Amino acid sequence: MSNRYRIGVITSIISFSILLDQITKRIAETTLKTAPPKIYLDDFFRLQYAENMGAMLGFGSNWPDTVRFWALTVGPALILVALLGYLYLNRNMTRSQTIALALIAGGGLSNIIDRIWNDGWVIDFMNMGIGGLRTGIFNFADVSIMTGLGVMLVFGGILVPEKEPEESGAEAEQPKSADETDVGSVGDQ
Repeated sequence: MSNRYRIGVITSIISFSILLDQITKRIAETTLKTAPPKIYLDDFFRLQYAENMGAMLGFGSNWPDTVRFWALTVGPALILVALLGYLYLNRNMTRSQTIALALIAGGGLSNIIDRIWNDGWVIDFMNMGIGGLRTGIFNFADVSIMTGLGVMLVFGGILVPEKEPEESGAEAEQPKSADETDVGSVGDQ
C-alpha cells in the first residue's frame, strides 16, 4: 500500500469513526435524554441515554474530579498522540493492523472530544443483552475501539501467525554448496 493511500485510509477511518460517534451522540441527546428506554428485539437491544463519568462500565466514576481528569482525559489523550504518531509514521504495518489501529484511534479520539466538551463525561446510549446478562451502556466510539481490537486479534498477527519473510537480497542469490544440494537431485536415476 502506497504511503499516500495508507494515510488516506487512516484519516478516512478516524474521521468516519469520530463523525458517526458524535452525530449519534447528538441524536441520542436530543431524542433519548428525557425519554424512557426504547426496547427492541424482545429486549435484546435497548436505546437509553446515560452520561458516563467513568471509563468502561463506569470504572473511575467515583474518583475525585482531578484524578478523573488526569486518568480519563489527559492520560488517554497522551496515549492517543503516541498511537497516532506510530500509525502515521510506521510504514511496516499490515493493512489489517493499520485499519485496526485507525479504528481504535478514531473511537478513542471521539470519547476524548466528549470528555472535553462535556466537562469530563461521555454520552452512552446503547445496551444489549440476553436474559439477565447485559452489556454496559456504550456508544459508537466504543464499538469502533472494540472492532479495532477484534480486527487485531483475528487478522493482525496476534492469533494468526505472521508469515515468514521471504529470502531477499544476497541470501537469495548465493549458490548452494555441494553439501546443501537436494539429496537425490543429480545422478540418482
